[in-house]
Amino acid sequence: MPSHIELGLGIIGLGKPWGHVASEVPSERDALDLLEFAWLTGIRYFDSAPSYGIAEARLGIFLRSLDLHQRGELRIATKFGEHWDARRDQPFVDHSYDALCRSLDHSLQQLGRIDILQLHKTTPEALRSADLARAWDYAASLGIPLMGASVSDLESSGMVIDDPRYGCIQLPLNRTNPKFAACVDRASSRGMWIATNRPFAMGAMLFGEQPVSHADAFKFVVDRAFTGVVLTGTKSRDHLRENWLAFHGCS
Repeated sequence: MPSHIELGLGIIGLGKPWGHVASEVPSERDALDLLEFAWLTGIRYFDSAPSYGIAEARLGIFLRSLDLHQRGELRIATKFGEHWDARRDQPFVDHSYDALCRSLDHSLQQLGRIDILQLHKTTPEALRSADLARAWDYAASLGIPLMGASVSDLESSGMVIDDPRYGCIQLPLNRTNPKFAACVDRASSRGMWIATNRPFAMGAMLFGEQPVSHADAFKFVVDRAFTGVVLTGTKSRDHLRENWLAFHGCS
């Protein structure tokens, strides 16, 4: 299968402090400006989650500013399983059927349409649960076309790749954390849509003792030759422009 990899934007930093050095959440106006800049730059894949604080609500505002043709060019990915406690200003995990369905309903209300849905904070136990199986049935009844999981352990990754219900998988991949490289190859051979995240290890690779260039970091991921997206997370126009140029310079 020919590979095709694009650059996508993870919007976690638009809704809560995040990164190698966590920084202040931008204002709504600045967040919307970045989303518009990403669109104008050529980003067509946006990755969100309810547990990203107010990020998903901000993405919804941006999406409602687009016409039907513009929205049709985008793929919006979100998750369920990790939720946001606004009173405590922190996330929490709940993989029960009721919590998953409430989360999905709320995300649909904010985003209008979900193109890719993933289980968040995936564990082998959650993947085996009857509650999750019922939640996937509910998601399918709502017309969500592509479902999978965002994983951070090898056992969950293998379970998702081996399960024919799942058409996509998200996992971390970078030079300092190459353990999922074989999983990318296996998922690719099955024809799954693959989203890789943390190409810079949340910024640690760019500012550590032995920093690497953006282009070299991207090249390590792109060389896996899969079909999907490499997610970069930023709230800065300058950083996004730099990432865009580096990504297209190495791919």
